[in-house]
Amino acid sequence: MYTFNIGETPEQLAQFKEVIEKYKDVPGCLMPVLQEAQGIFGYLPLEVQKAIAEELGISLSEVYGVATFYSQFRLKPTGKYRISVCLGTACYVKGADKVLKRIEERLGIQNGECTEDRLFSLDSCRCVGACGLAPVMMINDEVYGKLDPDKVDKILDEYMKDGEENDA
Repeated sequence: MYTFNIGETPEQLAQFKEVIEKYKDVPGCLMPVLQEAQGIFGYLPLEVQKAIAEELGISLSEVYGVATFYSQFRLKPTGKYRISVCLGTACYVKGADKVLKRIEERLGIQNGECTEDRLFSLDSCRCVGACGLAPVMMINDEVYGKLDPDKVDKILDEYMKDGEENDA
């Protein structure tokens, strides 16, 4: 049985084992194995990548190369609420840097990090295609535009309240 020390559950380990068994002898199976492993754990930590490489009989560098080449794969944990702040030209000119700074201050994390409780993760991107609403951020699939730091506080308060209600 596998153990990764990433806070995994026995159920996740059993699911991972099933995935490995299902694909172990299938040529060219790396992509679906990575997709399913990320579905199980939420991201692809190094320990999981090593196990995949070992079980599929391929090099860790091949696994890592595929996992880092495709933007769909995440190597770090993400929060329940994934915040992405657009830093494209239109957004930046209208104050996206101040929006990002406020989020970092409120959540106590930097761009590219996840809160300890895994409620929020924060990233920046180059464009979300909503330049007319600049500055813009997305939380999961929800777009928020015409932002300023005060609006950011109100939006985050709602998500924090929702997170507290789900904990109760």
